[in-house]
Amino acid sequence: MRLGLHALHVELGAKMVPFAGHEMPVQYPAGVMKEHLHVRDSAGLFDVSHMGQVILRPKASMQALCLAFEALMPVDVLGLVPGRQRYGLLTNDTGGILDDLMFANRGDHFFVVVNAARKAHDVAHLQSHLAAVAEVQPVTGRALLALQGPGAEAALARHLPGVAAMRFMDQAVIGDVWVSRSGYTGEDGFEISLPMAGAEDLARRLLAEPGVMPIGLGARDSLRLEAGLCLYGHDIDETTSPVEAGLTWAIQKARRTGGARAGGFPGASRILAELADCPERLRVGLRPDGRAPMREGTELFAPDDTPVGSITSGGFGPSVGAPIAMGYVAAAFAATGTPLEGTVRGKHLPVTVCDLPFQPTTYKR
Repeated sequence: MRLGLHALHVELGAKMVPFAGHEMPVQYPAGVMKEHLHVRDSAGLFDVSHMGQVILRPKASMQALCLAFEALMPVDVLGLVPGRQRYGLLTNDTGGILDDLMFANRGDHFFVVVNAARKAHDVAHLQSHLAAVAEVQPVTGRALLALQGPGAEAALARHLPGVAAMRFMDQAVIGDVWVSRSGYTGEDGFEISLPMAGAEDLARRLLAEPGVMPIGLGARDSLRLEAGLCLYGHDIDETTSPVEAGLTWAIQKARRTGGARAGGFPGASRILAELADCPERLRVGLRPDGRAPMREGTELFAPDDTPVGSITSGGFGPSVGAPIAMGYVAAAFAATGTPLEGTVRGKHLPVTVCDLPFQPTTYKR
């Protein structure tokens, strides 16, 4: 499937590749390294229209919808005030993650953004479980753009008045444009949903701004890895619990043991037990020695050759100037500074457990 802005990407010299059922720009002529560093230094425009956009509109009351939505994930939905957005996790009965998503309270309904590869699954899941309390409406005919980096606010404010006053995870409706101050790069920035008919015009106007350049999937991946952010299907999946994944910050007090609305979500017994007692494995940051990256699937061992886990995301961190990786290791080996070894081309090479993120975040709070 082609994006609505496909012709613009081709005009800009993008290399197009298949991704989650779409033809996506993986990089532009500047290349992944320059695109990555440009986002850190200035601002980059991403086309993320492959993501799923969904409206949840209550049939009776927002409170009933909030409670029903809460029953699908270990997140405080009822406490999310209008105009704010939150990170959520749909879980299954065994405590695994069906998908991670963003949801915004728009006063009389919710706006939800889900992962591209899980779009059909998530819509069916929401319709199956929320039909009694909500209309689950997949959004069509709209593009989704992300403007990220320290120059994003100044660039967007010249075209959408009012965005400069927004803080991290604020969400606003400006005419027919839906804006959130969020993104998946670790940098300050915005995600912008707008009718496809006006998407190319806004994209061109933003790209004409000083310091804004187009950015592809390659740099999006290296940016999120430096920020220590999970990629669904790689770092998290239906077997991974939020606690193993280090996503406990997304489980608010109200949903934990002793909270006002503790439990009641799929997999609660496992997730609450792991919150009380450390799980058997944990997601950690990893710093390989030398210059050779350790990629997804690299097996990890203790110095005595005991298998302890594997890498789920890995590559070169342009801002860090060195190879970086994330993966899961047995809890006994998850402490920062723990020396491990990774198998690269049949050889065991040194790698050290480190803190996440690799690059400090710059969200405007």
